[in-house]
Amino acid sequence: MAEPPAQPDQWAKDLTNRFQGLLQTKKELKKQRSRAFSPSADASSSSPLNHSPSTRPTTPAASSYRRPVPSSQPAHSRPQRHPPTPNYPPPPPPQQQQQQQHHHHHHQPQHQQQQPPPLPPKTLLVNETMGCGLSGVYRSPSMASPSQAPPSYAAHGLTPLVAVPPSDESHFLFRNLLVTLSKTPLRYENPGLLDEALAVIPLDRVYGEAEEESQMLIAQARSLGQERPEWGYQDCVIKALLRWFKRDFFEWINNPFCPVCRLQTVGQGMTPPTDDEAARGASRTELYKCSCGVLVRFPRYSDVWALLQTKKGRCGEWANCFSMLCRAVGSRVRWVWNSEDHVWTEIYSEHQRRWVHVDACEEAWDKPRLYAEGWNKKMAYCIAFSYDGCTDVTRRYVRNQRTQLLSRNRCPEEVLLWILQEIKKSRRENLSKQERFRLEKEDMDEEQEFKAYQAQTMAMEIGAEIGSNTGLPTVLPFDPVREGEKRPRQSGAPEWTRARGEDGTGRIQPQFHQQFHPPRSPGGPNGSRRL
Repeated sequence: MAEPPAQPDQWAKDLTNRFQGLLQTKKELKKQRSRAFSPSADASSSSPLNHSPSTRPTTPAASSYRRPVPSSQPAHSRPQRHPPTPNYPPPPPPQQQQQQQHHHHHHQPQHQQQQPPPLPPKTLLVNETMGCGLSGVYRSPSMASPSQAPPSYAAHGLTPLVAVPPSDESHFLFRNLLVTLSKTPLRYENPGLLDEALAVIPLDRVYGEAEEESQMLIAQARSLGQERPEWGYQDCVIKALLRWFKRDFFEWINNPFCPVCRLQTVGQGMTPPTDDEAARGASRTELYKCSCGVLVRFPRYSDVWALLQTKKGRCGEWANCFSMLCRAVGSRVRWVWNSEDHVWTEIYSEHQRRWVHVDACEEAWDKPRLYAEGWNKKMAYCIAFSYDGCTDVTRRYVRNQRTQLLSRNRCPEEVLLWILQEIKKSRRENLSKQERFRLEKEDMDEEQEFKAYQAQTMAMEIGAEIGSNTGLPTVLPFDPVREGEKRPRQSGAPEWTRARGEDGTGRIQPQFHQQFHPPRSPGGPNGSRRL
């Protein structure tokens, strides 16, 4: 009789019971192997090698790990597994062992030791395919298929890394690119620029909406018997700022309109920026032509003051300008760069003590899986830069690394860690000891958040695999996709979105895809000069 489906509030207990059953199976099978392969179960359990803290394995697959024997110990005295043998003789003293070793070189042994019988053909150790710490549990070959087995710890990035400095030319190029990009948030600390930003924000409207939403969240929390609302007042300020910025302030540009006849123009390619455009941070300028013959220039400004005047652009201009406005109203800001040609913002929520995803182009608040789940966009690097550091936040936006992660081949992970630590150190070297301690605590909390995402993904994969092979109900996801994260891209023309593969299909048209150009710097647009 089929088992009734698990209730939503019982999925955690069901998963715990299944794992406890697997662990119990492990213990029973281990006892059976001990009785079958050892001359005496009590003798093997009392062996000093089995209880010595210095030789106890520390790998996740503990029961399948073979302990190393010190080189000073004679080879004939090393513990081995043998089939049942009556009157098994004890090992000889060390002197006799040496004589036997010498005698062994001249005479062949009369009786070779019998090898332990192989495992049953229909069983397989879980740790051989998963490395998930469930060593000693047996499974059928169908459950151990390489195409179905969850990835190992290393595949999920759970193994610790040791920072290694760059040594290859491609590593230095990637380092220089990241160093150049890391300077973008430094512009948001200009007091004159922040005053200019506050002058364009309708503060009465923004703070009025924030106060109204904050009071509503407090009343909602009280009605549910909760001690604190979901979001704090400053979070509501950023949400109100996001609505105003998207709906009333900034304009998305596909093809600019002709200033003479107001018709839409046609792209003619790229052209070098003028001196005035370059002085305001334009690293390139797009050229368009109208049917009336007028040429229209569209410089891609990276200077925030210029963006406050033009109030138009695409995702690069949107994220740059909105990040600066968030800093102007008092929030801590990150500018997030994605290697697949997109940028967005993160703000630090003091109420929830974590970094929150904000995309001004999509009017998206705390929807980190919008790109991987909604746009069906595969990504390799997502690096967040702030005034006081930088962090690889890819694991926040790419939860399933087997299906949503592109190849990270710019440099080894150890080299990337060294580059990020170098940038972080340069940003924090002049801070006080107390401030550095606070930032390091935030870094550790964020790393725990990333590891929780990875553990949830692994548990979901294990639960889904167990359900598909045993017929048990599939467990519910730990962190389900939120409302609004399963939608394609809203900003941009449909043909432009479709060409970039951000319409939910994930199919990129290479002839229309343009690579991301970082802000202009003395090292060139690609950061090719070593800094």
